[in-house]
Amino acid sequence: MLNTANKKYDVVIFGATGFTGKLVVEYFLSQYAGNDQISWAMAGRNLEKLAKVRDQLNAPTDTPLIEANGEDVDSIAKLVEQTAVVLTTVGPYQLYGENLIRACAVSGTGYVDLCGEPTWMHDMITKYQTQAQSSGAKIVFSCGFDSIPFDLGVFHLQQKVIAETGFPLEYVKGRVRKMQGKFSGGTAASLKATMKAAFADPSVMEVLKNPYALASTTNAVEQPNGEKPYFDEALGSWVAPFIMAAINTRNVHRSNMLLGHQYGHNFKYDEMMLTGPGERGEATANAVASDKSLGGDDGPKPGEGPTKEERDNGFYDVMFVGQDINNKTHIVSVAGEVDPGYGSTSRMIAESALCLVENVDNIQGGFYTTAPALGNALIKRLQNNAGLTFKIEA
Repeated sequence: MLNTANKKYDVVIFGATGFTGKLVVEYFLSQYAGNDQISWAMAGRNLEKLAKVRDQLNAPTDTPLIEANGEDVDSIAKLVEQTAVVLTTVGPYQLYGENLIRACAVSGTGYVDLCGEPTWMHDMITKYQTQAQSSGAKIVFSCGFDSIPFDLGVFHLQQKVIAETGFPLEYVKGRVRKMQGKFSGGTAASLKATMKAAFADPSVMEVLKNPYALASTTNAVEQPNGEKPYFDEALGSWVAPFIMAAINTRNVHRSNMLLGHQYGHNFKYDEMMLTGPGERGEATANAVASDKSLGGDDGPKPGEGPTKEERDNGFYDVMFVGQDINNKTHIVSVAGEVDPGYGSTSRMIAESALCLVENVDNIQGGFYTTAPALGNALIKRLQNNAGLTFKIEA
């Protein structure tokens, strides 16, 4: 458990007036209203807008409101001084996030975000890892749909296989079996900002291309190519590229590094979508591979999102599969009961922040992914509170 004795709040929700930020506030209200053991506050650029959101969501009138602007260093410093953990939904992080990261790294304040921007993450680790280690700041990236179901899915599967055989799986396939729901406007904006930076700076493109961009390694292993459709004989299905693989795979390799290469030094991992067998499956796989709508002008805008009905009707189901040293197939699945980009994401980041406050006491300061930082404690919270299911299937 974090030492919160000298902090006014356990968690401050930064970006509480944004679409996803409001959903996080709603989740805190639904799950933790009346819980005297958890103190939290709403933060954003405009106190009037914060008060309006507080009233719209029927939050208690004494819910603390903090005025803070990501571009105002002094206001950010005052924010992080007051809380054990900052939960931030303010992206794209490469445009608005560095001042907050720096303040947390300097002050020793915990941090969780929804970042899916590997080049920015790489830069922040390079710049502030030493400072975070020195201050004790526990900074956890990618606490939403990218990359919790994938990072913890691989972690859960590898734990199972290691317990049974004594050896990790050398190759894990992450396969999205079902998914209904829109990607968030923040995800689209982050993708656009990342690609703009990559085309402007070749060094950014090199980071994007490197599967070990977030994991320093002296023993890089060529990774499977998940960029083209093919028929997977073992699974009896066509598979198509999965847009989130670019960030999820990097986070999984960082987790492996931070876990002391628990998955092995020769670990291979890829992510794709199952589209079914036959000509129909092939056609769907090719259509998915050629779809560029997320990065286009018609994609979702930051602050926009689906209706409550659309969120409630969403879902996802991801399978993780591999063969052990005895050629036995092992399968674990991670599923969510609401849409991935908004409903489930807001729940996951909320539980990540509270897990960091209440369940983590054995890690040093530094930059983390969810598996090595929060691991089984977060899996338990997500299953008990957030509507996720981690299931051993084989």
